[in-house]
Amino acid sequence: MDFIESIDWEKNPLIPAIVQDIDTNEVLMLAYMNKEALEKSIKSGYAHYYSRSRRKLWKKGETSGHTQKIEEIKLDCDSDTVLLKVKQTGPACHTGRQSCFFKDISKNIISSEPLKPTEEIYSPVDALYHTIMERKEADIESSWTARLFAKGENTILKKVIEEAGEFCFAVKDNSKKEIVYEAADLLYHSLVALAYRDIHPELVREEIKRRFGQSGIEEKKSRKNR
Repeated sequence: MDFIESIDWEKNPLIPAIVQDIDTNEVLMLAYMNKEALEKSIKSGYAHYYSRSRRKLWKKGETSGHTQKIEEIKLDCDSDTVLLKVKQTGPACHTGRQSCFFKDISKNIISSEPLKPTEEIYSPVDALYHTIMERKEADIESSWTARLFAKGENTILKKVIEEAGEFCFAVKDNSKKEIVYEAADLLYHSLVALAYRDIHPELVREEIKRRFGQSGIEEKKSRKNR
């Protein structure tokens, strides 16, 4: 029986994929697969997923090296969820923890420390974005990012405008140190705005890639035709 074809992909274009460590049976993460991701996972022997935030197919560990070698794939009784049993290389969670399920609601504690800092796993921009996303739930008394989220859209956008202005003044003053400093502030607050709308910076990178080979004049014209 072709189990892939038994899944109603028209009704469920994305199905949940529960990922479990083959040796310990620990649940590592929950991700989503479309048909292409499942087929690629089976063919390659390594877990591939569909990222809803980045809107693209991705191989687990393609940037971090923390791959998942598939040992078993099981389909549930309703044919709308898969269970992957994997050999996990390194931590499974983007926070650097072994499992994504580290928040113990019953005990109201974070149950494990990161195995690796996020900056050792991802690019600086991705690591910063992941940290910003985590701060959504942080204490506003101890986190500036959490305070921005709590104050909402207007405050976040005012900070972006403010930092853009300070960056422009730094460029005008021709101070290299200040230009770099203000550019970092502008990048941070822009990432906060993206995180507020749950937009991954990968989408910005994809847009930049799309513009390669296209002149600025052509790009401006294409905007008018949208």
